[in-house]
Amino acid sequence: MVFRKLMAAFGAGVEVDTVLHNATVRPGEALRGVVNFKSGSSDYKVDGITIDLTAVVEVESGDNEYKTTYSFLRQQVAGAFQLAGGASHSQPFEIPVPWETPISAIGNHPLHGMRLGVQTELALAGAMDKGDLDPLYVTPLPVQEQVLAALDRMGFRFKKADLERGTLYGSTMPFFQEIEYYAGGQWRSHFNELELTFLAGPSQMDVILEADKRGGFLTSSHDSYNRFTVRYGDHPGAAEQALQSGLEQMARRRGWF
Repeated sequence: MVFRKLMAAFGAGVEVDTVLHNATVRPGEALRGVVNFKSGSSDYKVDGITIDLTAVVEVESGDNEYKTTYSFLRQQVAGAFQLAGGASHSQPFEIPVPWETPISAIGNHPLHGMRLGVQTELALAGAMDKGDLDPLYVTPLPVQEQVLAALDRMGFRFKKADLERGTLYGSTMPFFQEIEYYAGGQWRSHFNELELTFLAGPSQMDVILEADKRGGFLTSSHDSYNRFTVRYGDHPGAAEQALQSGLEQMARRRGWF
């Protein structure tokens, strides 16, 4: 169980603590916790409590890049209630984590370049107040683990991960994740780097590959693209086979395979 202090003291004299029962989740699972309140000496009317799942996203604007925070799920977990002076109140919550939520941890280690978090918003006396962005660790689905493990076996080396602003075909998110690798093994002669994007759903997942292909004396370097679907009920080797096929197709398009 993870304890995090939301606010040492709300401006009106209400102390708020949020306890997450599972700060590490997978896409499609439920995030559970409880928001605890303790009033000061006065009575207060709490107008509502909202849990906000957020992500830090890179935005390109002309020649400049900057990072901003996007909310990708807001859910009210309590409506209005009275909090008597000196009284305590606990509000449990359970929030479904969207299937398309990006990965932010692998093998119990934070994924470099990723920052997801949870904020609790308290509406009190017509005012809103949010806590700091506290870490939320989203680990891969089993089929995502299969793809990542296959890339490791093929010799690809992790570079970094980030979130880019934009909505891809078939997606509902205002951003998408790119997990970047240096090419290795036999693929080093075909590609410089590989970018990987997952678009997960309840029963299947799309995998998007984009590779920076090496140029020769007569051809310049350029990007190559492939997209394929893996169903969760497929046999364990299906994801790796589809990945292998996708890489070969990208290499073959320019006669490199």
